[in-house]
Amino acid sequence: MFHVEHFADQNQFMARVIAVCNQKGGVGKSTTAVNVGSYLALSGKKTLLIDLDAQGNATTACGIDRKNLEKDIYAVLVNGLPVTEAIRPTQIEMLSVIPASLDLAGAEPYLTNADARETVLKKICEPLRSIYDFLIFDCPPSLGMLTVNALVAADSTLIPVQCEYFALEGLNSLMRAVSLIKQNLNPSLRVGGIVLTMTDFRANLAKEVAEEVKHFFKDMVFDTSIPRNIRLAESPSFGKPICLYDPTSTGAMAYQLLTQEVIQKESTQP
Repeated sequence: MFHVEHFADQNQFMARVIAVCNQKGGVGKSTTAVNVGSYLALSGKKTLLIDLDAQGNATTACGIDRKNLEKDIYAVLVNGLPVTEAIRPTQIEMLSVIPASLDLAGAEPYLTNADARETVLKKICEPLRSIYDFLIFDCPPSLGMLTVNALVAADSTLIPVQCEYFALEGLNSLMRAVSLIKQNLNPSLRVGGIVLTMTDFRANLAKEVAEEVKHFFKDMVFDTSIPRNIRLAESPSFGKPICLYDPTSTGAMAYQLLTQEVIQKESTQP
C-alpha cells in the first residue's frame, strides 16, 4: 500500500481539483490528463491523477498494468475501500495515480441508485484535498454519473477539443451540462479552459475550427495548442508520460507550456 499520511502536515492549502472532460472520445482527454498531471508534478506540485474511465488509458499511460487490479477506483466507489489504499506511485516522484480497470463500467448503475448519487466522489475525495496540490480527474467519454460526480467534486474543468468538423457541436452540449451542474449542484464550478488538441494548422479545416472555437469562447481557450505528434501517440504504449518518453518532442514542449498556463490560471482563483 502507498502511504500518503506523512504529506498531510506539509500542505496547508487545499488542492485544486480539475476534471478533464469531453463526452466525445478520441480527443486527447487521457493524454491531456496524464501529461498535465506529469508536468504539474515535475513543477513541484503534489499531484494525484484519478482515472475515472473504464478503458483505463490514463492508468496504462502511467505504467500500471490494469489487469487483476484489486485496489482501484471501482473498489473505492462501490466496495468502500479507503481511498488512500488505492493510491499508487508512478515513475514521477510527485505524481500518484488511483487506477481504473474494466470493472469501473459497473460503477455507473451503482451510482445511479446510490443516495446523494452526484456527491459520492466529492465525499470520497474530500480528505485528499489537504494532502495534494492538484487532483486531476480523467473522465469517461460520456456525460454519465461518473462525469457528473467528477464535475460536482471539481473546482474547474479542462476541456480538450480536437480541431474537427463537429467539435463545436459537442462542446456546446458539454458547456450546457457544466452550466446545469453549476446551477444545481456545484456553484463554484468554472470552466478552467479549452485546449485545442491534435492540431495540424497546415490543414484549412483545423485553422477554421480553431478560429471558430476562439471566436465563441474567447479567453476560455488556452494559448497553447497540442500538435499531432507521433511521440505523443506512442508514449502510452510504453507506459510513460511524454516527459519521460521523449521530453524534447514537440508534444512534450506543448504540454509543458499548457501546464504552465494551468498553474497560472489556477493560482489566480480564490
